[in-house]
Order: sequence, then C-alpha cells, then structure tokens
Amino acid sequence: MLEVKREKGKIYSHIRERWLVETPEELVRQQFVCLLVNYFEYPFSVMREEYKTDHSGRGVRSTRADIVIFKSVEDKEKNHNAYVVIECKPETVKIMLDDFYQGTEYAGKTRAQFLILHNSKETNYYSVNLDIIPNNDDAFKQITTIPKFSEIGDAKKVEEIKNKAKAFTRKEFTDLLLACHNIIRNNDKLSPEAAFDEISKILFIKINYERLEQGKMIFSLAEYLRRKGISEESDRINYRKGPPYMQTLFGQTKEHFHEDQLFEENDKINIRENSFEAILKKLEIYNLSDTSDDIKGIAFEEFLGKTFRGELGQFFTPRSVVDFMVEILEPEEGEILCDPTCGSGGFLIKSFDYIRHNIEQNIKAEKKRLRQAIEADDNFDSIPEEEQIATQLKVENMHAKLNQELNHLAEGSRMFHLSHQCIFGTDANPRMARVSKMNMIMHGVGHGGVYHHDGLLNIHGVYEERFDVILTNPPFGARIDKHLRITDQEIVDAKDFGQKHYKKDDDTNKTVLGVFDTGSMSALTEVLFMERCLRLLKKGGRMGLVLPEGVLNITHLQKVREYFEGKAKIILICSIPQDVFVAAGATVKASLVFFKRFTQEEEEQYAAVTRRAREEVRISYEGEIFELTSELSMLNEKAKDKSRDKAEIRMKIREITKRLATIENAIIEKAKPLVKEYFDYEIPIAMVEDAGITSTGAKSTNNQLTPLQKEFKEYRASNQLWQENHSNIFYAIKENGKLYRLSNGEEVELKW
Repeated sequence: MLEVKREKGKIYSHIRERWLVETPEELVRQQFVCLLVNYFEYPFSVMREEYKTDHSGRGVRSTRADIVIFKSVEDKEKNHNAYVVIECKPETVKIMLDDFYQGTEYAGKTRAQFLILHNSKETNYYSVNLDIIPNNDDAFKQITTIPKFSEIGDAKKVEEIKNKAKAFTRKEFTDLLLACHNIIRNNDKLSPEAAFDEISKILFIKINYERLEQGKMIFSLAEYLRRKGISEESDRINYRKGPPYMQTLFGQTKEHFHEDQLFEENDKINIRENSFEAILKKLEIYNLSDTSDDIKGIAFEEFLGKTFRGELGQFFTPRSVVDFMVEILEPEEGEILCDPTCGSGGFLIKSFDYIRHNIEQNIKAEKKRLRQAIEADDNFDSIPEEEQIATQLKVENMHAKLNQELNHLAEGSRMFHLSHQCIFGTDANPRMARVSKMNMIMHGVGHGGVYHHDGLLNIHGVYEERFDVILTNPPFGARIDKHLRITDQEIVDAKDFGQKHYKKDDDTNKTVLGVFDTGSMSALTEVLFMERCLRLLKKGGRMGLVLPEGVLNITHLQKVREYFEGKAKIILICSIPQDVFVAAGATVKASLVFFKRFTQEEEEQYAAVTRRAREEVRISYEGEIFELTSELSMLNEKAKDKSRDKAEIRMKIREITKRLATIENAIIEKAKPLVKEYFDYEIPIAMVEDAGITSTGAKSTNNQLTPLQKEFKEYRASNQLWQENHSNIFYAIKENGKLYRLSNGEEVELKW
C-alpha cells in the first residue's frame, strides 16, 4: 500500500520521483495521490503533477493542474486530452467551483470527463458535460465517485457513474422525513405535531453528531448500537442502569443547542427505542452536514407544511406568496427585517436567502475582478515559475478571505452581520417559535433574533421604529380581550433593553388595547398588528401584510383605514384567490397589501394639506362659528355673575360647546375628500386568479404572481416609490497584499 513519504521538511512526489518542499497544499496532494493508487488503482504511468496545458491561445494565460490522469500511457505521452483533472487545496479553502478555477479551466480546455476538487477534509467529484464547456459552472454535475482504472473501458459502468448524482433531492428528503414521521405515528401513536417534535430531536442529534465527527462519520444504526453497547457495559461496571443511550445523545444535543433555546431543560426523547433505531436506519445513508442548505431547508419546510395542516396550518404562508412578497419589497443588505408573527419563519428565511444571494453575486464578481487585476500581465506564462506560483497563492489567499465573508459564523463578515444583526421575529406560540428556529437552522440562517413572545409587545431586539422592512401574515379574526394587561415583567423588559417602555395608568398595568391608537376602533388582531407593524417601521420603511379583504372594504373599519392613510402610503394591493389558504385551514379571502410609512417630509406634507383642507371647509362655517363663540364668551361672563341662574347658563354652554364640536367633526369629515385630492398618489391594484398554489396545497402551473412581480418592479423603479440603498461594496488589495472591504466610505481590513 502506497504511503506518503516525509522527512526533514520535505515530501516525496511518487509521480515526479523527487523530493519537494512540504507545504500544506503539497501534503494534501500527495495524500490524495495515495488514494488514487490504493483505492482507484491508477498507476503512476498515467498521471502527471503540475501539468501545464498547451491549449491556450496567444495572450491567454495557460492553466496548471495539480494532478492529471490520462486514459492510457499512450494518451499521456502524446499529450492527448486528460481523463480526470484533480485540484487540491489546503483545508482552509472551502470547495467552491469558482475558487478552483484552475481545475475547471483545465478540465474545460482539455475536455476531461471528470473533475475532482479536494481540500483534505472534503472531496467533490464532478462529471463534465462536454457540450456546454468551457466557462460554464452548469457543465459540472456533482456525482458520488469516479471510475476506477479497471472500469475506464466499461462504457456502461462509466455512464452509470456519471448519472449517479451525489446530493439527494428535495423530494427525497421530504419523503424521507415523512417516512420517519409515519414510523412514530404507527409505533408510538403520537399526534402529527408531537411526532414532528420527535423527528426534530433526532435530526438535531444527527446534526450534532456529524458536527462532533467533523463529517467523517455518518450517524448510522450500526454506530448507535456499538456505542449503546459501550454505554450499557459502562452501566454494568458502575452497578447501575442508566437511561437508554438515545437519551444520552439527546442530552448532549440539548447542551450543544442550549443557547438556541430549541428544547426545554426537561425535554427527552418520547418514543420507543425501536422507533428511534428504525428512524436511524432511514437516515443513515445521508450526511446532513454535506447536504446543501437549499435542499435541506426547503424539504424541511415542505415537511412542516404537510405535518401541520389543520390545527396549526395558520402558521404557514404558502411559499409562492412568501416569494412574491419578498420580491416586491426587495430587502437589501444592511437593512433590518422583522416578522412579529413569524410562525415557521418563512418570511425571515426567504428574506435572508434573497439578501444572501445578492451578497454571493457581489463576492463572485469581486473575485473575478481582483483575480484579473492580479493576473493582468499578458505575458504571465513567460514569467518564472516561482512568480507564477506566488501569484496563484496570492489569488487563493484572497479567495479564502472573500469566502469568509459568506461564513455566518465568522464575526465581522457580511453574512455574520446579516445573520446576527438583521433578522428578527417573534411568535406567541412556543412550538412555532421553536419550529421557526429549527427551520432557520436547516436553511443555514442565524436565528438568535427569534423570540417566543407576544408579537404586539416590545421584546429584546423587537421594538418600535427599528426596522426597514416588515413582512408578516398576522392572525385573522380573533379579538384581543379588553381586560388583557401588560405584565410588570414586560414593562421591566422594555426598560432593560433601552426601549420605549409601556407607561402605567394610575400605577396599574396598562391594557394591551390601550397601547394602540386603533385599540379604541377595533379589537381585531389583524387591525392591531397593522398598527404594530407600522410602529415597528422606521420612517420611510416598507411592509407587506397578508390581510383579510374585510379590512379594505367593511364599513365599520372605515376609521381604521383612514388612520393608516394618514400614516403610510399604500404601494400595492393584490387580491388573491380564496383557495390559497384552504389547505392551511383558513376560509377568509385575503389580499396582499404593501405600505410605505411616511418619511419625515411626507408627514409634514400630509399635515400641511390636512390643515389646508380643513381651513377651506371651515370658511363655510365661519359665520356660525363666530356667532356661537361670541355667545359662548358672553355666557361665560354671565356665569361669573352670582345673581344669575347658573343651571340655565351651564345648560346653554353645554349646548353651544356640543354644537361647536359637531361643526369641528363636520369640518374634519368634509375635508377628507380634499385631503385625498391634495395628497393624491396612484395605488396599483391587481387581482390574480392563480397564486401558485391549489386548494389542496399543491404547486399550480400558472402562477400569475411571478409576472406581476416583474411588472411591479418596473413600476416601482420608474415611480421611485422608495430610495434604494444598494451598498456600494467592493474590495481592494493594498499595501503588503492586505485585502480591504470598501463600503460607502468605510474601509475594513479582512483579517481572517
């Protein structure tokens, strides 16, 4: 068996048959050569290292591959196209296709059939679609392995390997979770919600186990039984019988996720051990740590929707609606977002993904720009090999630093800021607050800003005038009890976090309804949450809400509508079919309503036109008002005369005061049409017959929200509905090769 040979800072290359300086990258390469020989059975005679292609045109930089495998010795001697190209990096370089550009370029130029990217901890195998290369990431499909040397001549076997994709699909993962769910339903007779809780515990045990093993060992039934046996042997030695080993594993998992508040302190696994083992058997072929957040997260979300239909279906907004609402409001990097009734976390996750995608695109463009700047010399191939290698190392170091910008655990990175300081949510239902956190973990989103708390009240990071964007689907139809009071603890919490705290009336706790201006108009939850969202927004902030259509047209809510017309602009109303929420157990016809809170300038403008309109109406009442106020003044003087009948005077004063109040109300009412005329703006209204989901919860084929979103984006831009704050972020390499992030006049050195 071939082994790596190392001594005195040197490492032996079996392919080149000479000793080399040992670098981290060289060690990785020689270890992988041993794997190619020992497992894949490739002889040295068909391999080359540091192989430089001659396929470049004049003025185009040639590409150097770490390891190249040819189909035969003859192909190698004649410099024919490569069969497999291998690119090796130290473990600090995360595997991303655009960072392994040398390998992808070489694979494209030589029309290789396979590409391997390796960084000592991780190995990705790709089949290459020769019809769409070069320079197209879609040409590289990740697969489970490459052919062994003895299999090269077996065309059927090679084709089978090419078609065996590595990553399991979203549907496979959803079906897997449902199968695990059914094991619990059948064996343990738990409700769908309780069964979901147990599945979640096991998933997080698996995630924690893979984390501890650094992905090297998938959590399998065999491994569980082996460790269970060790545990039982230990129990016998200590003359006691401990809890089942699954409880020990869950205890370790609870400890790891303690700060995330996913589980209660006294939580335990509440299914039979044979059910636990049956689920492990289902899960063991998958490595969740190696599964993309997109596949894992969306599958988990679909599983949630199928599990919670009925009793808790209200907590799930269809994905097509969520996608549309986020696309309409276009959240940007640096903006702070909130969902005060976050349910399963759909709006928060989609907003995060939307911003993350834009950050990734920016990073990708910056990598390309900086790399081109570093390798700008047209005569790159003619410079000494040592300088070429030094330049390539500089590019790799730069790419590694830029990759850290995408790491939500790297403090100071752009993704860290997005994950830890920009995403907030609350939910009054403890199970849903926990589900939201779990869902966000599955999607690779930070979740520290999600709280179990009444969304109508301030808590921790969720308080008034803090947010740029609000997206929510508030509860419909329920009423807030007029006697429901804010507790002493909630008042203290608000003070402790430096927020605008709730004052007390006569030293007694204030009612929740009393906090809101609209509380005297309606106790409906949707009305109060409309005001709550408006209060949470900064001036000029924007929000999108799913609302019952009654809010828009029922007569007795006219005052509520007028209240919001005086605080925010309606930027879009989209009526959606009634059957959109049928699968979630709701029957109310809803609309998607989007607002932009007034800016300071708009507030002043609205106040000015309101005064103007009322003064214009007041002119027609001036004579009567003058007569009444004159008479009132005279009566007040008479009331000072002790000889007069005070009762009769007081009665007349009350009558005149009441008439003046009636006139003032009339002025206000008659001025309203004028206010709308003077503060006039266009309100786009749309009605769609297909919102991307059927009454059974299935995805429909003609989602009309998609073209509407594109149409609105053009309308929004042409009418400048809000000021875009696109962060002008780019990067520069300065003195001593240091890399800096430059953003809106700020300069930050990337030190990771």
